Amino acid sequence: MPMERYTGLAQALHWLTAAALCLLLPFVWVAENFPPGPVRVFWYMAHESMGISVFLMVLLRLTWRFRHAPPAHPASHARLTRLAAGLTHALLYAVLLVMPVTGYLMAGNGQDVPFFRLLSLPGFARHDGLGKLADTVHVWCQFAVYGLIALHVAGTVWHVAVRRDGTLDRMLPPQRLP
Repeated sequence: MPMERYTGLAQALHWLTAAALCLLLPFVWVAENFPPGPVRVFWYMAHESMGISVFLMVLLRLTWRFRHAPPAHPASHARLTRLAAGLTHALLYAVLLVMPVTGYLMAGNGQDVPFFRLLSLPGFARHDGLGKLADTVHVWCQFAVYGLIALHVAGTVWHVAVRRDGTLDRMLPPQRLP
């Protein structure tokens, strides 16, 4: 019996979110290595815009997930494995919601926030205390994201290379043999 898969939309949003996350970090690294000026502003705008995009994708993913239950774990997965996967996913969702919110609070602290130069999202009145708190939470969540993604990828590698149980197939489109 073939393994049950996530829906096509859930798969697409998963991989689009992963791609966006792979761009977010290099964008801010590049921005940090330029002196103040238009090039630095461009890379921060790209980072902030991708962060807003991740926030929207995660909201869409959660909405979709609440309306379409994820496929059940295979019976071969131990209870601890299911628990670890569920906890990792829940924490990833939480951190991927908190990070864009704190990033928006930092970027919009006294100014509007451009979104891919397509539109300008309203910022907030300048509040140094809130800006500092948002910055602190953002930085700590950054390390949480690194750790959670490392756990997620390690779990995937374990299922693919050690268990060889087809778990990754749940997040991939069906393969058609010639």
